[in-house]
Formats: sequence, C-alpha cells, structure tokens
Amino acid sequence: MRAVTVPAALLAEMRAHARTTYPDECCGFLLADERIPADTAPRFVVAVERAANEYDGERRRRFEIRPNELREAERRATDAGRAIVGFYHSHPDHPARPSQFDQDHAWPWYTYIVLSVTATETPAVGAFELDPDSAAFREIALRERTVPGAGEPGVSES
Repeated sequence: MRAVTVPAALLAEMRAHARTTYPDECCGFLLADERIPADTAPRFVVAVERAANEYDGERRRRFEIRPNELREAERRATDAGRAIVGFYHSHPDHPARPSQFDQDHAWPWYTYIVLSVTATETPAVGAFELDPDSAAFREIALRERTVPGAGEPGVSES
C-alpha cells in the first residue's frame, strides 16, 4: 500500500491552519524534495504552504485554489528544489474523508490530506489518492514522523 510520511510539526501546522479558518475550509500545498521521483512509495512531505480558499460560494463546504496561485506555488517550490506532490484541506464539522466534490475535482498523481476540524479540535486526519482506473479515492497510510529518520530520502524539516 502506498503511504505518505509527514513530520509531526507539519501536521501540527495543517491542524492550526484548519482551526484558524474554521468554520470555513482551509487549503494548502504538500511539498516534497524535487530530487525524489514523484512515484516513490512512501512519499515524504518536507514542507507545507498555505493557500487562499478562493471559492466563490460557501467556503464551509468547498475550497478552490486559483490557477495563478498554483503556478506561483509551483515556481516557489521549483526555486527551492521542491515539487508540489499534493494538497491538504479541512472539512469543518465533517469526517476526514474526501467528499464527492473533492473526488470530482482531483487528479490521480497527487496526494490529498483531509483534516476533520471542529470549533475546538482537529480530531482526525486522513490521506488519499485518486485511483486513475476507477476515478475513486482510496485511502493510503499516513505516517507521522516525529524526528527525521536515518536514510529516508528527502528528509528535511521546514
């Protein structure tokens, strides 16, 4: 099974972002070392970057990252020797599972982290990838790393 490994500090940063934007959805980018092939299993996230939720409707149930923000984030990532390998977003007062809307707007080569958030906590986090054959999300293992592991490719704290 494919997996994504994320430093505990970055998971804490995503949780804080979700609580800050509550009751609206937050969103952001997952970054990995550009030198590590994107299809490496497990995928190692080395940084996250917040994005603005620019959805034109009710942001409690939807998020949108505008193309120009994605292009700028890709430029910054490339300049730093990194690549965008996925996205994270929150589900206020809902489970940490992708919605049908999320699935309909996902791309199969990215990792998606979904955080359940309430007014007081972020009780659950899930990781998913879109199966290119079925166009359905499948859950993948989310490994939280508290300290850099010896020999892990692309390990750096941000």
